Amino acid sequence: MTYELSHLDALEAEAIHIMREVAAELERPVLLFSGGKDSIVLLRLAEKAFRPGRFPFPVMHVDTGHNFPEVIEYRDRRVAEIGERLIVASVQESIDKGRVVEDTGPRASRNRLQTVTLLDAIEEHGFDAAFGGARRDEERARAKERIFSFRDDFGQWDPKAQRPELWALYNGRVRKGEHVRVFPISNWTELDVWQYIEREELELPAIYFAHEREVFARDGMLYAAFDFMERFEHETVFTETVRYRTVGDISCTGAVRSTAATLESVVAEIAATDITERGQTRADDRATEAAMEDRKREGYF
Repeated sequence: MTYELSHLDALEAEAIHIMREVAAELERPVLLFSGGKDSIVLLRLAEKAFRPGRFPFPVMHVDTGHNFPEVIEYRDRRVAEIGERLIVASVQESIDKGRVVEDTGPRASRNRLQTVTLLDAIEEHGFDAAFGGARRDEERARAKERIFSFRDDFGQWDPKAQRPELWALYNGRVRKGEHVRVFPISNWTELDVWQYIEREELELPAIYFAHEREVFARDGMLYAAFDFMERFEHETVFTETVRYRTVGDISCTGAVRSTAATLESVVAEIAATDITERGQTRADDRATEAAMEDRKREGYF
């Protein structure tokens, strides 16, 4: 008699193994949770890895202050449901303290400012590992990043000095001030994530499904119309039926035209697309050819 794991079961088992390795090797991990689909999957994997006990780490969100209200509401409610500790690191507080300077103008975004807020929070709480929901299929810089991604005492990543991970053996050794970013679902695809959400019957923020929203068009993307979103003179607001493939800062996250209002229809839509979610909907990755790698070198997620 043979027993074979399904594709999703194998990915799940790998991710749970990685989480338990971190809990065993590192002293003060933290799980980064934005309320987006990838971090929602991470939260379920953590439940499977450590329940019925409590998580051996808190949950943390780096809040730009320009996040979608539906996602913030979901974040607070979901963390309260599972009874874990939530730390909110605020970009607005970093601005108020003079740690970062906010851009102005139609293309202003707080997205890049998150790096300083994240690194300050890691230092303040003494975290030596941070779980993230990054996946290799999202973007070229993430494609070459290890599952255990070493960061020096400045929080920086050197893609030429990555540690080998032969035979799924992970080196989590760090000195004081250093830490590792850990990506348990690095080997998953966007379709894997959606199929897992469907299988596990996970609740998602409503913006992941088709809804009517006031938007404006810029650079081939649809941006949500909020008061703090400054527009160029030629940009007009109109109502469109859209959904979001990825959730980030409002100022750099675009919606896609869609009528997919159920998990089944979203899975079918993702299976048919040939454009990555970040390539289609994230303006922060379009700044330069190496925009993501440049941010990651500075300490970004």
